[in-house]
Amino acid sequence: MAKSSADDQELRRACEAAIEGTKQSVVMSIRVAKSRGIWGKTHKLGRDMAKPRVLALSVKSKGQKTKAFLRVLKYSTGGVLEPAKLYKLKHLSKVEVLTNDPSGCTFTLGFDNLRSQSVAPPQWTMRNIDDRNRLLLCILNICKDALGHLPKVVGIDVVEMALWAKENTPAVTNQGDMQEGPAASTVTERDLKVTVEKELVSQAEEEDMEALLGTYVMGIGEAEAFSERLKRELLALEAANVHAILESEPLIDEVLQGLEAATNCVDDMDEWLGIFNVKLRHMREDIESIETRNNKLEMQSVNNRALIEELDKLLLGLRVPSEYAACLTGGLFDEARMLQNVEACEWLAGALRSLEVPNLDPIYANMRAVKEKRAELEKLKSTFVRRASEFLRNYFSSLVEFMISDKSYFSQRGQLKRPDHADLRYKCRTYARLLQHLKSLDKNCLGPLRKAYCDSLNLLLRREAREFANELRASTKASRNPTVWLEASAGSGQNVNAADTSTVSEAYAKMLTIFIPLLVDESSFFAHFMCFEVPALVPPGGTANGDKSDDTNDDDLGIMDIDDNDSKAGKNSGELAALNESLQNLLDGIQEDFYAVVDWAYKIDPLRCISMHGITERYLSGQKADAAGFVRLLLGDLESRISMQFSRFVDEACHQIERNERNVRQMGVLSYIPRFATLATRMEQYIQGQSRDLVDQAYTKFVSIMFVTLEKIAQTEPKYADLFLLENYAAFQNSLYDLANVVPTLAKFYHQASEAYEQACTRHISMIIYYQFERLFQFARRIEDLMYTIPPEEIPFQLGLAKMDLRKMLKSSLSGLDKSITAMYKKLQKNMTSEELLPSLWDKCKKEFLDKYESFAQLVAKIYPTETIPTVVEMRDLLASM
Repeated sequence: MAKSSADDQELRRACEAAIEGTKQSVVMSIRVAKSRGIWGKTHKLGRDMAKPRVLALSVKSKGQKTKAFLRVLKYSTGGVLEPAKLYKLKHLSKVEVLTNDPSGCTFTLGFDNLRSQSVAPPQWTMRNIDDRNRLLLCILNICKDALGHLPKVVGIDVVEMALWAKENTPAVTNQGDMQEGPAASTVTERDLKVTVEKELVSQAEEEDMEALLGTYVMGIGEAEAFSERLKRELLALEAANVHAILESEPLIDEVLQGLEAATNCVDDMDEWLGIFNVKLRHMREDIESIETRNNKLEMQSVNNRALIEELDKLLLGLRVPSEYAACLTGGLFDEARMLQNVEACEWLAGALRSLEVPNLDPIYANMRAVKEKRAELEKLKSTFVRRASEFLRNYFSSLVEFMISDKSYFSQRGQLKRPDHADLRYKCRTYARLLQHLKSLDKNCLGPLRKAYCDSLNLLLRREAREFANELRASTKASRNPTVWLEASAGSGQNVNAADTSTVSEAYAKMLTIFIPLLVDESSFFAHFMCFEVPALVPPGGTANGDKSDDTNDDDLGIMDIDDNDSKAGKNSGELAALNESLQNLLDGIQEDFYAVVDWAYKIDPLRCISMHGITERYLSGQKADAAGFVRLLLGDLESRISMQFSRFVDEACHQIERNERNVRQMGVLSYIPRFATLATRMEQYIQGQSRDLVDQAYTKFVSIMFVTLEKIAQTEPKYADLFLLENYAAFQNSLYDLANVVPTLAKFYHQASEAYEQACTRHISMIIYYQFERLFQFARRIEDLMYTIPPEEIPFQLGLAKMDLRKMLKSSLSGLDKSITAMYKKLQKNMTSEELLPSLWDKCKKEFLDKYESFAQLVAKIYPTETIPTVVEMRDLLASM
């Protein structure tokens, strides 16, 4: 037999270490497998994962009282035992060995103090029957001796356990001997044996059993006599039973008679109930039949009434009123009859909608009468739409022809007349409701009507624009300014007192002020009048451009949308495209008259393109509505035309600047420098609104060409190039000083000219100084070059740089120094046309000379320390005295 874990001393010491500090001693420890069962169900082993555990029986003595515990220990992560659960054996009420485990090694322990009896107790599985018996016997002995009661044992034979205890007593080890101290409780082999025998059969019970069995000793010993005795007793018992049965026969007969009478009564009752049941079933069937026929009659009556009502409604919808039929087929379209025409259209649209499937039951849609009536209504619709469309086309044409034939509608010589379409729109509003109904009846009919309206009104608008533009140009008095601003052959003061041409800009602004609101209003009125589904042209509470006339609500026709589609807030891209196409037809050709005004203004004063550009940009930024698309295109084309004309002027002016190169020799300040300042001043006066970019671009092109041309002219005479450049750059700065403070673009070119001026001054002054004192500064330059290659103390021994050479050079260069300086001043003054620049240039020249002489003096002091030359202070005093 394998060694039991109950004999494992290492396991016992591990358990004692786990419960150290509890003052409890371990009586027995044994390894088990823990699993979980289910109440009321047969549990299959292996379904739940078994967990290794150690069960340890421990006792704790306190005076005369002894407490017994069952401890469950589990293995931690490191393999060390640690307490998991603690049960008190005084609450042990049941020990049950599970019958569904064939090995008999699985049992449960029931405790009466568990909080939840609905949770199945854990199942403990031992390695073999011997380990199970050892543990259970130890538990029973401790409960008997220490606690004074035994738990209920189920599923195990007590006698079998007693026999096993006698056979395996030596195999049970005495674990109690290992405990230290007097408080440890021990269980010996003798105690285990005696305890089991006392528990199974007491001494008194054993004596009674021996006495009882003693009475049968003789009989059992004589088998034949005992058998005969048993036979006799059996026969006597059978006879007594037969006698009792015979005595009870009259009573049984009486009972049987009563049962038979009751059976007859029950049969009669069953027969009567069957008869009643048949009669009741027949009555129920009759009642159900009557109710069914009654319900059918009621349903038929209700259906008949509903059918009559539906037929009456259908017949009412199919009937065409005679007055509407006459109006739709042959009525007039004059203003007095429009109310009747509108009512007839409304009835016709309603009648057609009522015959559509959503509004009409699909069952009726295929009826012959409905189909015939629908065809009749369609014929009425097509007839009315054709007649109304023909009338409106003729009406639009006649209205415009009447206005064109009357010259009082247009501007005449000596009288500018503002176009007035109030009467035209009033007459058109009469038929606005009719157009709404025509759209609801047949959307395709609006295309020809829109084209006819656009063609007619286009003639009127072009005639008005042409007459107004002609009279506007004729009535505007303005002197023509020459377009030659920067020509070299022109006089220098030609454009200083240019004529005032503000009336040209005012004329152009008046043209836009009169016609842009008119075109926007016409576009808005057309979009609403011809039933385009687009957003409003003008935001609520605002105007199209700020210069609108009193009738700001001319496009409001005062009508309500007829069908639901007209009230959509979102854009309809198809409708917007159709509107733009129609507006193209409506306003096409009118741009030519605007172009004529722009070209006329350009011929009078090209600079007026600046102010006209700003005016156009202001109007263009005010057109935001979708239906004003063509007006935006018109203003955009005007802006492009103005920019093109102004570009022509700028290009021509640039050509005038470039023509300065052709002169054989240019001296002094070029003529286009001061003229450009005059031109820029004039251009700044004309800037309005967003025309700053246009002017800045012109400045950039002008100045770039001016500077390039200036450099090219300077290269033709290299001897005087620096003097020529500094005079012209200085003139550029002087003429644009005030403008550069307020115009960022000109300020950029001002600084560029300033840098170029300083560079030209430096080169010119250096040339004059070297010309007068060439030997002095060449000597200094030779010394500086040699200092890069040899030590300073060796330079006096070089050829041409000895002290004697220094003295000769100083004598030739500094003798008559005042005359040399005077010659330098005259050299600076020679060929200079701008006398005002001479003082500043002479100051720069003296400063430059002193700086160079100071450098020379430092070199002499370093290379020739014993030589004496005039000091820098003496030279500064000499220059100051001259």
